[in-house]
Amino acid sequence: MTKLAHYDVIRGPVITEKSTMVSEENKIIFTIAPHATKADVKAAVEALFKVKVTNVNTLVRKGKNKRFRGVKGRQGDSKRAIVTLAEGQMIDVTTGL
Repeated sequence: MTKLAHYDVIRGPVITEKSTMVSEENKIIFTIAPHATKADVKAAVEALFKVKVTNVNTLVRKGKNKRFRGVKGRQGDSKRAIVTLAEGQMIDVTTGL
């Protein structure tokens, strides 16, 4: 397996109502590459944002079945990471990478 670069590991932040609420607890949610590990995510976040990461939890969000104008389709699965930052650290996800 090839080593992923930091920009390949983190695809982007998740900006939803729930992710905004957990940001008050020093947690940030990112969409990540499907084969990225917790160690890859921790290294990428610390290198790109210059912050200290204390914990990384990953999950796979299964795609939903959808219908558009009578045509059935399926959204793809996406892998996400919930990154807990050290006390006093913060990331402004609205500025972009």
